[in-house]
Amino acid sequence: MTIGNFDGVHLGHQAILRYVVDRAEELGTAASTMTFDPHPVKLLRPRMAPRLLSNLDQRLELIERTGMKTALVVPFTHRLARMPAEDFVRDVLVDRLGIEEAYIGANFRFGADRGGDVALLERMGRELGFKAAASPIVELDGGVVSSTRVRQAVADGRVEEAASMLGRHVFIDGCVLEGKRLGRKLGFPTLNIEVENEIEPACGVYVSAVHIPSFGRTFSSVTNVGTRPTVYENSILTIETHLLDFTADVYRESVRLFFVKRLRDEVSFPSTVQLMAQIQKDVEASRLYFLQNSIEDLDFIVP
Repeated sequence: MTIGNFDGVHLGHQAILRYVVDRAEELGTAASTMTFDPHPVKLLRPRMAPRLLSNLDQRLELIERTGMKTALVVPFTHRLARMPAEDFVRDVLVDRLGIEEAYIGANFRFGADRGGDVALLERMGRELGFKAAASPIVELDGGVVSSTRVRQAVADGRVEEAASMLGRHVFIDGCVLEGKRLGRKLGFPTLNIEVENEIEPACGVYVSAVHIPSFGRTFSSVTNVGTRPTVYENSILTIETHLLDFTADVYRESVRLFFVKRLRDEVSFPSTVQLMAQIQKDVEASRLYFLQNSIEDLDFIVP
């Protein structure tokens, strides 16, 4: 078993998940993952809680893609938070789950007052008859791959850097809403997406792609994240994506939006004419990207 929060299921998470799957096959036993919902910090220190890269359904989907077939989602409660780490190991991991081996991140802490760590697991493993070890650390570009580092890259709009740490493109899921049809009036109809994820890339314009389940296809697109400053003042944040070769009505449908490459910052233009000219350039840049990189070869993770 491996235990952790696994937000985003980045390359480091994938390495340990696949290791546990392979190790269980060697031992002829079951491989499993334990994760928590909600994220412990959301319950214990909500003001300090991170904006998560993935919701629970996405997390389980990404965990399953590593070959892991069993995931135990533990409701994180105040009662669980008060459980001493030794009791958690003895009562839950050993008595209830009968673990043979356990792996956690080197910085992962569990139990009351964060008293449980790799050293405690190893010591109790020797006493109770199971093996424990720290997960391998995965580094990229001189730094450890972590959920915190990926979140910062996404928040800054560095979606290509985030993708290199995730081993996949950054994506969000959401429902297509019927908006004010401003894009249509400008000649560039858009899907206005109500986002399910807690974090989205920084305001700006991105080469993107949208998977529409009812069509069973992923379509190339260009996406604006921002407040539409040329059209509105003090508007709320919106995510609008213009599909390059698609015109059908998909209102109220759930879609998956992939952020592939950042093109530019969102800026306010003196007139809608200049805005339209810039949008045309953005569309051309996105179209050029997909001419050079076939959408079929980009390996988008679709639900």
